[in-house]
Amino acid sequence: MVPKSAGRTTAGPDSAHLCWRRPSSASRAPSGAQVPAEVMAWPWLSCLLLPALIVSVAANVAPTFLSNMSAVTLPEDLPVGAQAFWLIAVDQDQDPLTYGISGSYAYFFSVIQATGEVKLASLLDYETLYWFSINISVSDNHDNRVQKEMQVIVEDRNDNAPVFQNTDFSTTISETLPIGSEVFSVLAVDKDTGSSGAVVYSIERVIPSSDGSEYLFRILPSGSIILNGNLSYNNKSAFYQLELKACDSGGPYNNSIVVQCSSPVFVSISVIDQPDLDPQFVREFYSASVAEDAPQGTSVLKVEAMDGDRGINDLVIYSISNSTRPGWFMITSDGVIEVSGTLDREQLLEEDEEVQVQVTATEKNLNIYGQEAKVSIWVTVRVTDVNDHKPEFYNCSLLTCTFTPQEAQVNFTGYVEEHASTRIPIDDLTMVAYDPDKGSNGTFWLSLEGPDAEAFSVSPERAAGSVEVQVLVRTPSQVDYEQQTVMRVQVVATDSVSKDSSVAMVTIHLRDINDHRPTFPESLYNLNVSEHSEDGYVITDSIRALDPDTGEGGHITYSLLPGNGADIFAVDPDSGNVTVRNGSLLDREKQDVYYLTLQATDGGNLSSSTMLHIVVLDINDNEPVVTGTYNIFVQEEGGNVSVLIQAHDDDQPNTNNSLLHFSLLPSPYSHNFSVDPDTGILTNLEPLDREAIDPTLGGRIVLTVRVSDYGVPALWTDVNVTITVEDINDNLPIFSHFNYSFSVRERDPGVLIGEVEAWDADQTEANNRISFSLSGTGANNFILRGMVLGSGGAKGYLSLPSDTSLDYETHHCFDLTVSAENPDPQAGEATAQVLVTVEDVNDTPPTLDAASLRGIRVAENGSRHGIVAEVVAQDVDTGSQVEVQLVNVICTKAGIDVGSLCHGWFSVLGNGSVLINQSEAIDYETCDLVTLVVRACDLTTDPRFQPYSDNGSLPITIEDVNDNAPYFLPQDKTFVIIPELVMPNQQVASVRARDNDSENNGAILFSILQVDFVAKDGAVTPFQGFFRVSTSTEASVFIGNIELVTSLDSTLQGTYQVTVKAQDRPTEGPAQEAKITLNLFTVDQSYRVRLQFSMSKEEVGANTEEIKMWLPTPPLPHSRARGRSYLDAYFVFSNGSALTLDQLSLMIRNDQDSLTRLLQLGLVVLVSVPRAAERGEPGEGMVSPHYRRKLRAMKAAKEARQTAVGVTPPVSAIPGTNMYNTERANPMLNIPTEDLGFESQSSSSDLDHISLNSLDDNSVDLANSKQKIKKEALCSPKEPDPEPLSRVLSARKAGLHEQQKEELAFDNKGLNTTDL
Repeated sequence: MVPKSAGRTTAGPDSAHLCWRRPSSASRAPSGAQVPAEVMAWPWLSCLLLPALIVSVAANVAPTFLSNMSAVTLPEDLPVGAQAFWLIAVDQDQDPLTYGISGSYAYFFSVIQATGEVKLASLLDYETLYWFSINISVSDNHDNRVQKEMQVIVEDRNDNAPVFQNTDFSTTISETLPIGSEVFSVLAVDKDTGSSGAVVYSIERVIPSSDGSEYLFRILPSGSIILNGNLSYNNKSAFYQLELKACDSGGPYNNSIVVQCSSPVFVSISVIDQPDLDPQFVREFYSASVAEDAPQGTSVLKVEAMDGDRGINDLVIYSISNSTRPGWFMITSDGVIEVSGTLDREQLLEEDEEVQVQVTATEKNLNIYGQEAKVSIWVTVRVTDVNDHKPEFYNCSLLTCTFTPQEAQVNFTGYVEEHASTRIPIDDLTMVAYDPDKGSNGTFWLSLEGPDAEAFSVSPERAAGSVEVQVLVRTPSQVDYEQQTVMRVQVVATDSVSKDSSVAMVTIHLRDINDHRPTFPESLYNLNVSEHSEDGYVITDSIRALDPDTGEGGHITYSLLPGNGADIFAVDPDSGNVTVRNGSLLDREKQDVYYLTLQATDGGNLSSSTMLHIVVLDINDNEPVVTGTYNIFVQEEGGNVSVLIQAHDDDQPNTNNSLLHFSLLPSPYSHNFSVDPDTGILTNLEPLDREAIDPTLGGRIVLTVRVSDYGVPALWTDVNVTITVEDINDNLPIFSHFNYSFSVRERDPGVLIGEVEAWDADQTEANNRISFSLSGTGANNFILRGMVLGSGGAKGYLSLPSDTSLDYETHHCFDLTVSAENPDPQAGEATAQVLVTVEDVNDTPPTLDAASLRGIRVAENGSRHGIVAEVVAQDVDTGSQVEVQLVNVICTKAGIDVGSLCHGWFSVLGNGSVLINQSEAIDYETCDLVTLVVRACDLTTDPRFQPYSDNGSLPITIEDVNDNAPYFLPQDKTFVIIPELVMPNQQVASVRARDNDSENNGAILFSILQVDFVAKDGAVTPFQGFFRVSTSTEASVFIGNIELVTSLDSTLQGTYQVTVKAQDRPTEGPAQEAKITLNLFTVDQSYRVRLQFSMSKEEVGANTEEIKMWLPTPPLPHSRARGRSYLDAYFVFSNGSALTLDQLSLMIRNDQDSLTRLLQLGLVVLVSVPRAAERGEPGEGMVSPHYRRKLRAMKAAKEARQTAVGVTPPVSAIPGTNMYNTERANPMLNIPTEDLGFESQSSSSDLDHISLNSLDDNSVDLANSKQKIKKEALCSPKEPDPEPLSRVLSARKAGLHEQQKEELAFDNKGLNTTDL
């Protein structure tokens, strides 16, 4: 058994090695004999033969440590008390061994002396001590203690968080700093290495966080804080705080990947203001007012501007840059606007009495652009009025006056007719009064003076500014032509404030007119006349008109002006008496009021008129009139009668002649109604019942309403109201019983079960016809047939259909509802309960409860015991006896039937309990789903019926437990590195592993535990950081690709031993792991061998598989279009030794079968590929000189001997296998590695992307290749140096000489090393 170690895994001395050998005609080395070097290089052996050395001893032999007990790698987070590694020694005498550790650093460990198990006693710290040495010892208690120095390499873990190094986290920046500039730089240091020490900076928060400041800064991976947006001292913020955090890139710590972060720090950034803004006025608008008589130096208002850059606040200088009235105003240095000239408001009348002044504020110093920073604003100054004018008169119209002093007048003339009416203006008078002042200063009073001022008035009496003046007639009687023909008045305009005035004389000339006309004493006369009065009836004789004129002008004639009523009334022209002309037309009901105009005309044809208001008096001459007919339809019970008897009387409203009275005349049903005597609304006194009306009437009731007036004598009219009471279904059917109870046996179809009976009190067939319906659960199993018993009666027969029987197990009773209803869908219905009891017969098989068959989950490996589920069975029959039976067990793994592997894991009891029988035997890897097929059986079922239920399936999902460790898959691969060609980040090896567990339990993560370099002299040197491994998956296989991290030293020749750990990642519980050590052999480029063929590329390609079979390891040729094709290859043993050209030639010659077949396949010659030839130097032949081959053969033999003795370890050397091969070399050809069965890596320049180098994973298609094809002679026209293979192949070459007229050589960029 091999113990597990946190550092590396070592094999014990009893490890076995199995070998397989391909049959060959060559002789084999006998078992137990020393194997010579030339035989050990035989390429047909694929494993290492360990010679059995039998030595007789006479004394006790001291124990020895295994060769790999020279170094160990431990993680620094390994807990105290955890297993660190094992000390393993071998003793030929099989004596008990005692182990120990000493040295200055021995305190880190404690060792169990009897077993060699080493545990950690003191915590490791990579940052304090990443490497130290201890002395390990072993003793068999016979000889002296054997000691050996062991190197302990401490692996770094992510146990440190980054720490900021800065002490002062504050800075100042200009607000004009360009975007992308560095603001500040911070540095955080993480003591860890690799990604655990790679610091990533972030800005967590920006204070303040408004106006998008969270995006104002960004931080680079170097720690430089960069401005990401525009700053503004005034519009954004003058100060910022950045909360920074530094985290590493994550790394392993305590078996998980963690990210360590620093404590946050705050960087304070102060923004310095720059003079980049213009000044601003503190107000958006300035206005003021000043009196027009204000003296010079009077302050009007003060403007104020401030520097837009609040952090600078430069001095502001004020000036007037423009004005609508230059010279009127000035401004002081502190922004006060003063009067500087004479003001006159009257000059500003067209400018709204305002002066616009443009004030410019300029900063004292230039801005950052070398320009003046200034701003301008318009200031409005209103010039207010002063009363410095008196009103004056002008002879013009208001629209045409210019109001110049020359237009002022004091004398005016006008005309008017005598006795003109009041407020009649004087004709031909054009007078305008004007005061240029404003407001109250321009307001003035107008009045009249002079000898005739009492006869006239002036309009208006008060005015402001300008106004047209009218002189009006005030007293018409004083304006009398017969008394005076000319009248004079003085118009006076007085300033309302200063009391200054102006006077204008107006001369008025009178015109003589006929100024007297007839007049009536009253303008309206109210008269009355009864309707239908006799013709000639005198209505009035007292109306007379007066005319002061005498003579013909004083003679009056009366007449009625045309209009409504002129044909009914008449007037005497001389006396003025008003009479009835046509009494038949005098009807108040047609027109009750007449308005007539009575005109009086004198001899001078002057006239006047008065209004006659004649009211026609009413008499009771009209009987009431009823409008319309009244046929009312109303439903019984709920319907109400409300009918308005519409009637009117044409006699005078609001008199007894037109006032109506309603009454109801007696009739058989009049007692059920009433009519309102005043409104005429007819209503019923109680609900109407159609069944109470005589059936012969058809529901019709005829009432007589009398409508009469209150006149003397009274007049009346009778009207009939017909009320039809409509029948409704207001009586529900009534069952003879409220509950019915019947019984019937199950499975008895077509039987009569019982009868129901109902009656309806309605008298009409439409409302008393009864229909039955059946409802309730299972009602569709029954038939209810109805039959009419008579008026309002019906019977229902309840039975089963002839093809239907009842099932007790489905329903043992039916609670039904029988409904009796009328055809009206809106009517109600009557119901009765019908209980039908089903008599049981035992005929139903049991059933399984589907809910109890839902899948369950059981963990493997004894994680659960006892009852895990309950299968529930049911039987609806009474007296049933049910048990659960197990029918079958189905075992599947990943959906595939695996037979009976799980049959004993579970059992099912009769009561349905599912038990675990073999808890420890449950294995997820064997079977992940167990399906129990069960059924239920009723033991008391009638023999005529089925006693079993349908089969049910209970799926039991087996849950995986992390009980399998990962294991590496064997692979027959040899990994070879050519240090001169391999480049960083290039894959150099790979491992493949599986884990039989599922999901995370089977997910594998690879890591490199240890790297040792074993030189050819046996010296072991630990390396760290040279390789890394990445994990990928392919199907269910996890692949660990090992890549080179840094360039290798080409001077080091030997083997890199890389220990890879595969560890699963369970969700819970401890992880399991496996380890493997890979040998990566270094090979010099001088061992490249070229196999040259005489056939074309196509022929060699067709024979590729057979060439592979007969070569030590079959290559894949890259043939040419014409002439020769060749393959470049490295032939390497599984122990890392490489074959030279001579050794390969010897092996092929010794195997006659292979030699013969290779010759048949076109093999012409084997040549070496020197470095100069690879660089393409001219003159270098394809076949190296003979002495060079000898030197390389000696070198290879020496290296093989050294490798066999000093390098080959006693453990597995072929990655993925338990085999060594000491006889057969593994050729590294220029073919894909998957075709060779092993992997190798190399590198070249960028031009080597289609290289045919034996270490590249590429192939070349000559037809599509961009490689250059050269046509050249075959090395040299003279014969090449004698070669062993050439002698053997001479006959073959002679036969092919005629066909090989010319040869092609392929310029392979992959083999050209001039770019390295």
